Amino acid sequence: MLHGRRQQIFPDLGAVQGVTMSQTSMLSGVDRDDPLRVYRGGRVWVRRGVMTSAVAVRGAVVAALGRTAEGLVDEADEVVDLRSGLLLPAFGDGHCHPIFGGLEAQGPDVAHATSVSRIQHALRDWADSHPGGDWIFAASYDPALVEGGSFDARWIDEVVPDRPVWLRAHDYHTAWCNTKALALAGITADTPDPPLGRIDRREDGSPKGTLREWGAVDLLLKVAPEPSREALDRALRTACEEQNGCGVTWMQDAWVDGGMHLPYCDLLSRGELSVRSNLAFRADSRYWRGQFDGFRRARQEVRDAGDAGLLDARTVKFFADGVIESGTGAMLDPYVDAGGGRGMEVWDHDELARAVTVADSLGFQVHIHAIGDRAVRNALDAIEAATLNNPGWDRRPVITHVQLVDSVDVERFADLGVIANIESFWIQRDPVMVRLTEPRLGEARSRRQYALADLREAGVMLSHGSDWPISSNNPVQAIGRAVTRKTDRGLPQGGWIPEERITVEDAIDMATRGSAVQGFTEGFRGTLDVGRHADMVLLERDITSIPPEDIARTPVLGTWLDGSNVFRR
Repeated sequence: MLHGRRQQIFPDLGAVQGVTMSQTSMLSGVDRDDPLRVYRGGRVWVRRGVMTSAVAVRGAVVAALGRTAEGLVDEADEVVDLRSGLLLPAFGDGHCHPIFGGLEAQGPDVAHATSVSRIQHALRDWADSHPGGDWIFAASYDPALVEGGSFDARWIDEVVPDRPVWLRAHDYHTAWCNTKALALAGITADTPDPPLGRIDRREDGSPKGTLREWGAVDLLLKVAPEPSREALDRALRTACEEQNGCGVTWMQDAWVDGGMHLPYCDLLSRGELSVRSNLAFRADSRYWRGQFDGFRRARQEVRDAGDAGLLDARTVKFFADGVIESGTGAMLDPYVDAGGGRGMEVWDHDELARAVTVADSLGFQVHIHAIGDRAVRNALDAIEAATLNNPGWDRRPVITHVQLVDSVDVERFADLGVIANIESFWIQRDPVMVRLTEPRLGEARSRRQYALADLREAGVMLSHGSDWPISSNNPVQAIGRAVTRKTDRGLPQGGWIPEERITVEDAIDMATRGSAVQGFTEGFRGTLDVGRHADMVLLERDITSIPPEDIARTPVLGTWLDGSNVFRR
């Protein structure tokens, strides 16, 4: 097993894969009247194992590479200096929540607060500058700021007592609200824990203010106002700008509820959708049987919008469990703490198999959130049931997060053709890991988390996801984590579970080709081979040749979608 950086000699494509301009006229999507741009002055990652010195783009399509591209400088409409950086295929984000990320920018900033008092300051300042009785919403507070992640409504009451406030933790499985919001939601000491949810309580049984998982959080959502269509459009536009700034030109929106496809159609119709997007409709275990007609109608509305290369809706999302830090990730063996429970299975085992089989039969790719090892096994069982009961097709099922996998299940990913979508930015021993996750798992299971190398060696297709806004949407940072398994401070010195590190080449492949395969887009993007669409990202440095610890600090200088510059620094 090879860990860390490896030495590799890359051929110059000018010698082995250059094409002449007479050949480019035969390329799909190329018009001789389209502008010709040559990118040179750095290194170009074409795909894993292949690098060169330059790329020529005719309109939206890669037309030539290496010395052939260099030879077109004199007739080019523009020559772009790569500034000694590294030009790559643009990144894909195989699991994110763009509209939620954009909505966060419209409320108080609690995501960067490092204490409860700082959250209070942010809420007070927001309330003072936005007077009235409207609800206040904010998201991505750090649950590790308080022991057990259990926050008290009275702490918000101290700064905003007279209007309802609710906040999402950065895991998006937990909410913290004030007394006013609890009252409007009708949550009292007599309110029982709902199915698939838990209400944290004080010693006297009164609701404390922290709500965990769907059943409990939905009590708030039923009374809180929904964002307007204009707010959703604005949020998606902000999200696209954020993703472009990180070099992303394809994303999987992994949580689309009723009507959330419409902002994508709006932006597409106005020519403002600068990230290729696939939408995943969220199936709810409590009433999924009535959802699929709506999923099919929304899928058709998206396809009628008219540009499948930019927007599709081919996926259904399932939550198999919660998260380990809240004790709701579904485990094969009991937690060390959390009362010895095994977490929360959001779906009954057989019901998940039935629902996944129905989604698969309707031509939907399935995308299953699975954190704990029991959830991963249940997800694999459900996918296997679909393959046994439905005719064969190019289904490309996805299991996302994959924090803990039992050793007997690793090979099943490859056997069933399951893509493991991994949020590599999480691969670090940060405060959440130290204070919340490890105490619940115990030492032995903690050493089995995020087994990228084991999955890779088993032949599993890996793709990159961010889960943004739950964590950073910067793929370069995620690549750095996957390679080093260290925090921003370089800890631990040898890397956390170092035997599960992967190479820089493998990590880049996850974020480029791997995400393209997940999104059924590898036929036109994910590499910079001749004929591919010119979705590209320029990094300030060649991350394949610098110390691994420096990868995460490498800025994005520019991003191109179909040859058009959608971000520049």
